Amino acid sequence: MTETPPPVVGGSRQPAPIQIPRWIQLVALPLVLLLAWAVAGAVRHAVFLFLVAAIVALLLNPLVRALGRARIPRGFGVAIVYLTFAAGLVITVVALATVVVEQSQSASNRIDAYVTNEDGQTGSTAAERDVDRLQVWLDDHRLGRLRIEEEGRSFVRDLNVERSTRTAIDWAEGAALGIFAFLFGLVLVIVVSVYMLLDFNRLHKALDRRFPPPPGSLSLLPSIEAAVGGYVKGQLLVSAIMGTSAGVALWLLGMIGWLPEGFETYAILFGAWVAVAELIPYLGPWLGAIPPVLYGLVVDPLSALWVVLLFLAIHQIEGHIVIPKVMGNALRLHPLLVIFGLLAGGEIYGLPGVLVALPTLAAGRALWEFFGARVAFEQWESGGTVPVEVELEPPKAARR
Repeated sequence: MTETPPPVVGGSRQPAPIQIPRWIQLVALPLVLLLAWAVAGAVRHAVFLFLVAAIVALLLNPLVRALGRARIPRGFGVAIVYLTFAAGLVITVVALATVVVEQSQSASNRIDAYVTNEDGQTGSTAAERDVDRLQVWLDDHRLGRLRIEEEGRSFVRDLNVERSTRTAIDWAEGAALGIFAFLFGLVLVIVVSVYMLLDFNRLHKALDRRFPPPPGSLSLLPSIEAAVGGYVKGQLLVSAIMGTSAGVALWLLGMIGWLPEGFETYAILFGAWVAVAELIPYLGPWLGAIPPVLYGLVVDPLSALWVVLLFLAIHQIEGHIVIPKVMGNALRLHPLLVIFGLLAGGEIYGLPGVLVALPTLAAGRALWEFFGARVAFEQWESGGTVPVEVELEPPKAARR
């Protein structure tokens, strides 16, 4: 590797770009990439934990740096940030869990009464009466060939909410081992990110010494920090906007009577689920709509149509207004690269890989932009100098 003379811009010399010779491009770089891929595949769990820890450290470093400007030692600043973050997370989880448990139990009771409580005069349940009304509506609109009455009644009779709830609880108990593994990984992420935060200043200085930034531009570590932080803040803002919009819209439709009585009671629960599901790129909007649509189908099948139309409208607003305005400057990646990153993250590490893929791409973009101005590849141009002396045969005229 050679360095070209540094250019002079505005009276100050720019850092000299590092030139990669052709033999390194041809041999060394492919071998290094293959070796890195093999090692990462062999220890992908450790790589994933360190990657998550690095993202967490990059997000929390601005807070620690702000405390440092207030003359608080960095170690105490890291402790304060993590304790505050942990307290806020615990309060949020407890509050959401309380709301979810209460409203889920209330919804389970309502659904159970809907499909099991029989009317004293007709001897049928509310669900069976709704199936009959739906069949009458089909008959009146020349759709009588669709005979759903018997199938619907059979489905309602076989539906046992209590048994389904018990099955879900048993499944949750069986997943306890996975929960413990998750908590162990979470502890490792916290420990690793704490060490990273404590050493960020030294790492920052070392990178600046080796790769000094051009005048007027950010150095390497702040560039990565800004890219990851911008994406995560944009994604959280989108989740908050979509969750609030869905919850308020469902509450309003329930209050004006367009949805069955009780729908507005679960607006907070559905809105919170939509906000959480929005954190999953591309699949999140569809996953967020599933619970309210299913609840509408069970409580009043015709009301599910209003819920579907509502979410279609919300997602149109998200795709054409919210995402372009909020996320337009946060990621700055081609959509094909985003889709490939999501597919690759899911293939390598499942759903957690999908969640980490886009912040990793944002950090990769910052690295590419920084080193793109610092590294130059030797050109593979024809007509260059010949590195080996070759004795040319003189023409026939000269030999005579």
